[in-house]
Amino acid sequence: MAVETTAGRAAGVAVRGLTVLYDAQCSLCTFLRDWLVRQPQLVPLEMVPAGSDEARRRYPGLDHGATLDEITVVGDAGQVYRGGAAWIVTLWALREHRGLAHRLSTPAGARLAKGAVLAAAKWRGGQWGGRAYRRGDGWSYDPGQGWRYNPPGCEGGTCAPAR
Repeated sequence: MAVETTAGRAAGVAVRGLTVLYDAQCSLCTFLRDWLVRQPQLVPLEMVPAGSDEARRRYPGLDHGATLDEITVVGDAGQVYRGGAAWIVTLWALREHRGLAHRLSTPAGARLAKGAVLAAAKWRGGQWGGRAYRRGDGWSYDPGQGWRYNPPGCEGGTCAPAR
């Protein structure tokens, strides 16, 4: 499982807490957030909306646009988990799902975890009737093309020149 780090902290140290950055505008994401907080936790999970002022204050080195694109979990020592690895470490924190997390951390299990992440992304796109989902911050999701960023005020992919 690949792990990034923030703020120059070392990977390989014990994880005593995790922060899950979730998309507060996504019904699937908020459902999963609610489910996670109800589960018995071996490692405390804290939920913070991705891209929020709080997330930016806590983790200034993260690409906050990417945290809205893909689940991101940050360990208390600066470890950063994305995509399938984020799902696995989140399950690992839960008492009743740690065994599943260990199975998913194998090469065969990692493929399954990646498939689950892709299925969730497809569901996120499909919940709007298969049409594009647009956020006010310039991000949009089209089930046929995936996530794209078009800054506000840049209609049609072109921005007005700076004055």
